[in-house]
Amino acid sequence: MDKTTGFDLDRIRADTPATAGLIHLNNAGAALPPEPVVRAICDHIALEARLGGYEAADAERARIEAVYDSLARLVNASRPEIALMPHATAAWQLAFYALDFRAGDRILTARAEYAANYVAYLQMSRRTGCVIETIPDDETGAIDTGALERMIDGRVKLVSVTWLPTNGGLVNPAAEIGRIARAHGVPYLLDACQAVGQMPVDVEALGCDFLSATGRKFLRGPRGTGFLYVRKSWLDRLEPPMLDHYGAPWVSSDAYELRSDARRFECWEKPYALTLGLGTAADYALALGLETIRDRAWRLAETLRAGLARIPSITVRDLGHERSAIVTFDHDRVPAGDIKAAMRGAGINVSVSSPSSTLLDATARALPPVVRVSPHYYNSEAEIAAVLDRLEEIAGQ
Repeated sequence: MDKTTGFDLDRIRADTPATAGLIHLNNAGAALPPEPVVRAICDHIALEARLGGYEAADAERARIEAVYDSLARLVNASRPEIALMPHATAAWQLAFYALDFRAGDRILTARAEYAANYVAYLQMSRRTGCVIETIPDDETGAIDTGALERMIDGRVKLVSVTWLPTNGGLVNPAAEIGRIARAHGVPYLLDACQAVGQMPVDVEALGCDFLSATGRKFLRGPRGTGFLYVRKSWLDRLEPPMLDHYGAPWVSSDAYELRSDARRFECWEKPYALTLGLGTAADYALALGLETIRDRAWRLAETLRAGLARIPSITVRDLGHERSAIVTFDHDRVPAGDIKAAMRGAGINVSVSSPSSTLLDATARALPPVVRVSPHYYNSEAEIAAVLDRLEEIAGQ
């Protein structure tokens, strides 16, 4: 145990049994869930098998409701501002498509914006005639907030950016973007898919009006979970693009009434076992401390980058003066897919980020498919060394 931080790597790895035989460095894809998360899911499935699905949900109603409190604490929001979602894309889309766009309206976004988001911008542009504009980057590759401020005028209807892009360690200046958006009264949608569970997230400090997140990545929750944050001041101004009788109860033969909280974005049917797993994952991260998690994960990533820099055939592709626990690189002879396969053969999980996932950035930088290695706090220094050793073997072949 680290006596200065109270961080007990041995206990955390004991909570993650797969680490005994697997080096999992694909946490930006889907992290290994800790045992308490697995138990929460399995226990509820077992309860459904004994009692019935509806009856199990009734029996665990207090614990299910507490998930909203856990997620609110995770991002410094209030309980009414949280909606449960099946994934981050659904969370992001429901917020985006609830906004009203018209011909000539401007959407400002990042060069490293994620493909799913950008496709939605394109669809909205085709439907309404709104305009998509990319905010320039500064000299480090992060969003240039001075340029953003100069771009804002009365036609800007949304600032929408990805905080931590999928294709590298860049950390965009999300809080400064929020300050500018709020100063000009422009709604701000923040994709925090890679941030939640990796680092502290404070919606008040960020100044975002909407935030989308997933459970399966650095939060270490189950796949098929996510959540949406909607600032209170926006709740009475937005009607979700799709409704059912949970988000909008049917109150008369010709009328429905929207819920007053963010659950107006939810549907009635939910995966309650996964929901309990998500809440357990949030509680697990909060108990460890998000600053502790960030510091360790980012330190491991910097150790990896330093080692990669010593291998002549490898180019690290990460941008920004502040870099997260997502490390990307390519080899001048060996394709990224072959490196991934060689790593998998050695019991090491990494992934490949294709240019299509961040097309504008990949095109601007002429990026090939890159290897993505994303350590988390439960990884060890020995595992980072093992990755570097395997890469040196590949480079020498």
